Amino acid sequence: MSDEGRAHAHAHGHGHGRGHGHTGLHAPPGSSEGWRFAVAILLNLGFAAGEIVFGLRAHSSALIADALHNLTDVAALAVAWGGAWFARRPATARFTYGLRSTTIYAAIVNAALLLLACGGLGWEALQRFGRPSPVDATIVSGVAALGILVNGVSALFFWGGRVRDINVRGAFLHLVADAAVSLGVCLAGFAILHTGWAWLDPAVTLAIVAFILYGTWTLLRDATLLGLHAVPPGLDAAEIAAVLGAQPEVAAVHDLHVWALSTTDIALTAHLVMPGGHPGDAWLDEMAHSLADRFGIRHATFQVELSDRHAACALDQRHPHH
Repeated sequence: MSDEGRAHAHAHGHGHGRGHGHTGLHAPPGSSEGWRFAVAILLNLGFAAGEIVFGLRAHSSALIADALHNLTDVAALAVAWGGAWFARRPATARFTYGLRSTTIYAAIVNAALLLLACGGLGWEALQRFGRPSPVDATIVSGVAALGILVNGVSALFFWGGRVRDINVRGAFLHLVADAAVSLGVCLAGFAILHTGWAWLDPAVTLAIVAFILYGTWTLLRDATLLGLHAVPPGLDAAEIAAVLGAQPEVAAVHDLHVWALSTTDIALTAHLVMPGGHPGDAWLDEMAHSLADRFGIRHATFQVELSDRHAACALDQRHPHH
């Protein structure tokens, strides 16, 4: 075969033998999160029901609003759990990457639900500034203190997974936000009990809303960028290209793409100009594992080109053909 014919031979850098076998690099993370979601959902669902009952008894709109916020988060946790479940579905002839990207959309839905909850809480707080009403501060403080415990324990379930999976991070942020809201309600109830300052309740609520909005904006931004196939946060495409180009066998690197398959899986494709000939499957496997260890890229595909005459590839949008 001529160099022209061999110039676009493809090879996948993640396997054995002929370059198409699969290693543990493709195992979808998060398969152990199911029980965590289930327990967190049950805890928050039970607590929200209790908040409504005691909120009505204490004539506390703050507790009822917090209960509604918790119910919104129960729905958000269910969405996140569903995204994690879909991410473990095997690839099919139509969905060749499986359904991993559902975790990205689940994170976006989570952020949207948080924004809606913040809007409702903020509006309720502003309304209460104009019409403060007496409440049973003892019940409010006690129930809110229990809420800190329930949401804090639930958040700890997702502490480890929040770094590697933006979908799990969304669930973690929801629970931390719930704990913060409960803390604010507890402190407000305690202060009202001793001072009678009813305005403290909506003031603390607005401060908590500002805190939640900050975390939600970060989550929404990161999830949206992943959905647009941007280079995932923490990675630099130029640095990755430099690592590939620094290999003695590689004369040039072009048409490099790095994007997220899911909230945990990162993919890469690159054209490697290698005038000395095809390096063999062992070299490709070594490069793939090197990218996984250094950058967390678990799905690398390389196209080996034997001549630099096609450096301005038709697939490279930065070098369009006319």
